[in-house]
Amino acid sequence: MKVSVIVTTYNRPLALKRVLEGLIFQTHLPNEVIIADDGSGKETEEVIKNFIKKAPFKVLHVWQEDKGFRAAKIRNKAIKLATSEYIIFLDGDCIPNKYFISDHLFLAEKNCFVQGKRVLVSKDLEPKFSFFEANSFSFLIWAGLKRKISNTHHIFRFKKFPAFKHRKIKGIKGCNMAFFKKDLLAVNGFNEDFEGWGREDTELAIRCYKYGLYRKEHSFLAICFHLWHPPYSRDGLSKNDALLAKTLTSNGYFCKNGIVKGENDEETISKCDYF
Repeated sequence: MKVSVIVTTYNRPLALKRVLEGLIFQTHLPNEVIIADDGSGKETEEVIKNFIKKAPFKVLHVWQEDKGFRAAKIRNKAIKLATSEYIIFLDGDCIPNKYFISDHLFLAEKNCFVQGKRVLVSKDLEPKFSFFEANSFSFLIWAGLKRKISNTHHIFRFKKFPAFKHRKIKGIKGCNMAFFKKDLLAVNGFNEDFEGWGREDTELAIRCYKYGLYRKEHSFLAICFHLWHPPYSRDGLSKNDALLAKTLTSNGYFCKNGIVKGENDEETISKCDYF
């Protein structure tokens, strides 16, 4: 199955470089990587140009003007460009371990989306944490004992441990999720009414539930390492919470301000040839 990885980024070139390096050394390479750039500057552009030169797969860079936190909008732009049937979302400050893509493909299942797991990397460890550390079990054990990483239990790779499916809201994290592209198109992607940090990923998951999907996850597979950063501004969170509440009480799953816009959105999206 063909897979596209969409990496969302904003002005963290050093972190992005480490994330992209992690995608080169996967046990199962992606068919393409699309960097969804929410308005970064020249340093990020240089990182991407250098990555394109050495990547053994197709790399696209989709950029939008910096008008604040607009992750929903830039992800939708990347979804439209994706040529694979399966899409993995990864944030540009989340370093994947070497089994990241193969684990996601192992977990992929019809009528489900996959919620991956993350290990949190502390502030003092962040500057030197790379793909090498993400794949060194002895280092990760040491870091866990020293409390330099949290959610340490995810580093143990028990592939035979059962995955579970449910429709809970708690624990949705857009930094590590995977969907069949046809399902994203069916719900019209992310709701671009969400601007500012927070809730756009949870709202997407709720609409996927209403569409009929289950959330699938595994405690020991498809993990990434989330590099520490200062907290984002929560200025727009009350508005986003209100939008989320509206979705919770509605019966529909198709957002009007998504991948495709217009009076005949649902009819239009069903006719689009994206593959």
